Amino acid sequence: MDFLYSALVFLHMIGLAGIIAGFLMQLMTDNVKATKVLLHSALLQFVTGLLLVGVAEMADLAETDHVKIAVKLLVALAVVVLGVLNLRKPARNLAIVAGVLAIVNIGVAVFW
Repeated sequence: MDFLYSALVFLHMIGLAGIIAGFLMQLMTDNVKATKVLLHSALLQFVTGLLLVGVAEMADLAETDHVKIAVKLLVALAVVVLGVLNLRKPARNLAIVAGVLAIVNIGVAVFW
């Protein structure tokens, strides 16, 4: 179960890197592929985050703070929604908000 948890953490971090990369790509260029990178990375991070909580609850790996998880879930869901909106009509403002929210989610994870 530890290997599964570690693999999910690995994929979760790749999703985070993709969100930041998509945010920076769209900020620096008007490349349409950046919107797809942002959306797919946000979906990867959202799904792996849910799976991480499920595995941690099932295996009793760690004490879970449900309020922290709820806040992170809402922020991640907001990033996914912004990614969908950004894919439909690309705008730098949406990418900036999605990138900032991803960074806020890191802060919640580390400092809470």
